[in-house]
This record gives sequence, structure tokens and C-alpha cells, in this order.
Amino acid sequence: MIGVALVSFAVFNFAGDPVTNLVGMQSTDEKREEVRESLGLNDSVPEQFFNFVSRSVNLEFGISFQHRRLVTDVIAERLPATLELSIVAALLALLIGVPLGVYTALRRDSVVSQFVMSLSLIGVSLPTFLIGILLIYIFAVTFRILPSFGRGEVVDIGFWSTGLLTISGLKSLILPSITLAMFQMTLIMRLVRSEMLEVLRTDFIQFARARGLTNKVVNFTYALMNTLVPVLTVVGLQLGSIIAFSLITETVFQWPGLGLMFISAVFEVDVPIISTYLLLVALFFVSINLAVDLLYYIVDPRLRVAQSQ
Repeated sequence: MIGVALVSFAVFNFAGDPVTNLVGMQSTDEKREEVRESLGLNDSVPEQFFNFVSRSVNLEFGISFQHRRLVTDVIAERLPATLELSIVAALLALLIGVPLGVYTALRRDSVVSQFVMSLSLIGVSLPTFLIGILLIYIFAVTFRILPSFGRGEVVDIGFWSTGLLTISGLKSLILPSITLAMFQMTLIMRLVRSEMLEVLRTDFIQFARARGLTNKVVNFTYALMNTLVPVLTVVGLQLGSIIAFSLITETVFQWPGLGLMFISAVFEVDVPIISTYLLLVALFFVSINLAVDLLYYIVDPRLRVAQSQ
């Protein structure tokens, strides 16, 4: 996380001059110098970075150049929208991708499996923004049954705002969540299928069948559990990337989340928001990978046996 913060902070400090965006081209040199001094831009990059890290420990990320508000306040407003979209997309990817992967592995020669595998090429091959545009054209422009942009009506529950409790919020969530989940879902499906076919060919599966165990027990107790061990690693990274790369989907659907905020911050050279966003994404990746490492112990019985010995 420190490495991500250092690289992003150093790179974007040379991406442009935020003072010009704040005071305009017609401002006097005295006014520009005053703004630079108040924002701490006259300090060296190492000094600025050290101050940023020191404040970050106390969850103080400075003032946004663009919004002229605390970065924590700006992110707190946008975070619920991004997490809501990412969580729904992740659930879609897992709840559809894993069962389809298992089905296409167990029924790999059936017509349905061949059809599903052919369709999966679309999700893997097409870029996210193109999938979003196609969905907008079909469901928002042609049939006019779903909104093409925005988050819809939201309800404030304490510090959290959600659209899951309103009809317009749910309808607005359908297209962006499908767009964001499409690539992850097809990737998970193909990965589960590949790993399960590999496990089904191993000797211990053949031995389990020779013992007279039913296909249901062999497929879903022995084969599936051993399939999940390598799948967890890739799935964990993909869930992190859903949050990291949601900015493409948010831009297409004008979803008021962190991704859209990040794009705007890049254009405005809002270094505090840029650095905080990238640091937050790094935190998500680190946390998800830690959770995956802990899940290994639950999924893989060999780890528990090794510890007991």
C-alpha cells in the first residue's frame, strides 16, 4: 500500500498544475502563490508524500483541490454507490459463474454446455464499455424498460445511501451490475470448468468411484472442493478488480461512485483524491487476498491435517 501511494503520488504530481484549475488563467501571480502555499504544493514531493502518509494513518487525506472539501467527506458520499455496484456484480459473477462451470464440466458434451461455452467467448472477448453500450441500446433505447444512466432514487440509512430499497434504484442497478459482472462471470465459469475437468481425471476420484460412492458425492464433495482451492486465488483477485475497474462501467452509465470521481479528479489534477482512491483500492486488494488466504484453511482439509500433525 505504501508503494502504491508513493508511485501514484509522485506520478500525478507531474501530471499538471491544479492551481490553474482552481484560480483560472487570469489570476495574478500573488494569488497563485498564495494558493500553492496554502495547499502545500511548494514543498518537495518527498515532503508532500510524508505528510500525506502521516495524515493517512489518522484517516486525514487532506482537502480536495476540485471540491474544496475534505477528501474523506467526498469519498464517504461516493463509496456506497461503488460498493453496492461491486458487491451485486460480484454476487452475480459467483452465483452464476460457479454453477455454470460445474455444469459444463459434468455435461461437457451436451448441447447446452457447448452453447454456454460459445456464449462465454462474448463475455471474455468484448470490452466492458462495449457491453455496456450494447445493453443500453437494447434495454434503454430500443425497449425502454431500464434507465440508461444514474443511480435512481436512493434511501439514506444513517451514513449509508442505498438504491436497493427503491424500484428505480433496483432498475438502475441492473444494467451496470450485469456489465461489470460479465467478464468476471465468464472467466470464473471457464476457470471452474477447466479445474474441475482436471480434478475429475485424478486417481483419487477414480478410487472414490471404485469404492461405490454416488456421483453426487464424488462430484460435489471431492471434486468440487478440490477445484475451489486454485479457483479461490483467481476469484479473489477478480473480486478486487471489480472494485478497481468499476470506473469504466461507472463512466458508461454515469454511476455516481468512486470510479467517476477518480476520472474527474485525473482531469482536474486533484492529487489528494487520486492518491486516496488508489490507496483505497490497494486496501481492498490486500484485504480480499488476506480473506482468500484464510479461506484456504477452510476449503483445503490438507492444511488442517498438516497443522494437527
